[in-house]
Amino acid sequence: MLPYLEEHFGNPSGLYRAGREAQQAIDGARTTVAGCIGARPSEVLFTSGGTESINAALCGIAYAMRRAGAGAHVITTAIEHHGGLHSAQYLEELGFDVSYLGCDSSGRVSVEEFREALRPDTVLASVMLANNEVGTIQPIEDIAEVIRASAREHGRRVMLHTDAVQAPGWVPLDVNALGVDALSLSGHKFGGPKGNGVLYLRRATPFRPLISGGGQEMQKRAGTENVAGAIGTAAALELANQGIAERGARVRALRDRLRDGILATVPGSRTNGCQVNCLPNNLNISFDGVESDVLLERLDQHEIAASSGSACSNSTWEPSHVLLAMGVPIRQAVGSLRFSLGENTTDEDIDTVLRVLPAEVESTREHLAARSAS
Repeated sequence: MLPYLEEHFGNPSGLYRAGREAQQAIDGARTTVAGCIGARPSEVLFTSGGTESINAALCGIAYAMRRAGAGAHVITTAIEHHGGLHSAQYLEELGFDVSYLGCDSSGRVSVEEFREALRPDTVLASVMLANNEVGTIQPIEDIAEVIRASAREHGRRVMLHTDAVQAPGWVPLDVNALGVDALSLSGHKFGGPKGNGVLYLRRATPFRPLISGGGQEMQKRAGTENVAGAIGTAAALELANQGIAERGARVRALRDRLRDGILATVPGSRTNGCQVNCLPNNLNISFDGVESDVLLERLDQHEIAASSGSACSNSTWEPSHVLLAMGVPIRQAVGSLRFSLGENTTDEDIDTVLRVLPAEVESTREHLAARSAS
């Protein structure tokens, strides 16, 4: 990224040499991203992050489909990231009818329930590829096949978007194998710069730009491009695509050791989410008699960084909407933590957590019991 922050600072829209160099760099980054996800370069847009990509996909596609007279019904799930849920709620304010699918106790959406939710006026479905809180992987390919079968039978076109923000580096991404028309990514989730994202839009997908102005990003996302950010995002995605199986196997073994160690040493602990068909780096676990914000503060003193559900909602501490949708009791939900492992996580890191956590959970329980008694 550094050359495009220090030496080559031209505006890609400029016709002068520095501008042309910047545009060539953007084009190269677009080609790299396309190669990583099985897309055409012209189908890749650079955005400010996963939230913008998700917002643009839902609002841009739904609005364009309704404008074309296709209908105004959208299907999504109750366990989406807030970027998707709030976009769906905004669509409701604009007059769309939105169906929110539930999930089973492992956090998995039912393909049959999705099939039953389809209507003649359905224009868009948005189902995340892997849940950000519990790591459960959703049956996107099967949902895409349901949509294709419906199109063959009824001749209706339903666009499919997936929030794949959590997937890079852990799950191979191929938009054609997934069968999606739109896919959202966030650069910092796979080692890229914060404030950068990707939106894949399959060719000929109806779309109304969320940000209007100039003609940047194939006239689908106005505004002067973040050249260095796009280059960093593309480079990080290319690196994340390498060695997925080996990385996943090593981190899954660490995750399983952490899980088994916690369950064995902390009474009243239990896992949330599927433990098999899931991201290898995600562990969500609940502790009876604990409030997660109190426990997080104690762990932070040991330089152990975890989160209570989605990091985006930590400032407004409340039970995780994902866990509640899974049927987790509210007292269990408010005592849940998410541990996120990475390729740099070591056995020593796991040892540290297993050494510190049992005593801090017990101390937190005693503190909360005393607080309640007073």
